[in-house]
Amino acid sequence: MKKKHPVQVLIEQGEHQQLDFKFEVTDSKKIARTLSAFANTDGGRLLIGVKDNGNISGIRSQEEYYMIQAASEMYTHPRVQFEATRWDIQGKVVLEVYVPPSAEKPHTAPDKDNKYKAYIRVRDENILANEILLLYWKKKLKKDGILIKISKPVEKLLDYLDTHSYINISQFCRIAHINYYTAKNILSDLMAIDTLQYCVMDKRIVYQRIA
Repeated sequence: MKKKHPVQVLIEQGEHQQLDFKFEVTDSKKIARTLSAFANTDGGRLLIGVKDNGNISGIRSQEEYYMIQAASEMYTHPRVQFEATRWDIQGKVVLEVYVPPSAEKPHTAPDKDNKYKAYIRVRDENILANEILLLYWKKKLKKDGILIKISKPVEKLLDYLDTHSYINISQFCRIAHINYYTAKNILSDLMAIDTLQYCVMDKRIVYQRIA
């Protein structure tokens, strides 16, 4: 039995959080959002020259690589690193672009109004990171650590998560009787010390305890 090409094995997985298919790349700014989302989440792969249904169409020139290079160098801040591999599969060329998860979060890319925003990857979509994630990433990079005070709001939050699988910031503000500013600082602190993690439910970012 003939062994399948590694790219064909990837295609069979379908698009998911760490895999995206692109028939072609026509907009470096738009693809920069995908590079940002991969780098800010768990890393991932772009397969260029593959249709959404998994059929291999192939790329026609080196232009696709240059579009990715432009996205990385011109439209991601700080620059998102990537590795590119050209695969010849049954006479068609697929460009595989691998983006590793980054320790320099957040990486930003221009939105439709050319404003630089940070994105995260959720299943097969890129969504905007919120203020809490931006604060968390900033605190995670601090060299002098995070000092957490076990206050009443923190106790109420942890008690709530003893009986619920996750919480959003509005719920936290309500049960702890605190304002948004205080809530986002507590949530980002607890994420920075690996007590909480974010997840996405119905395209909303929520927070849960790390088991």
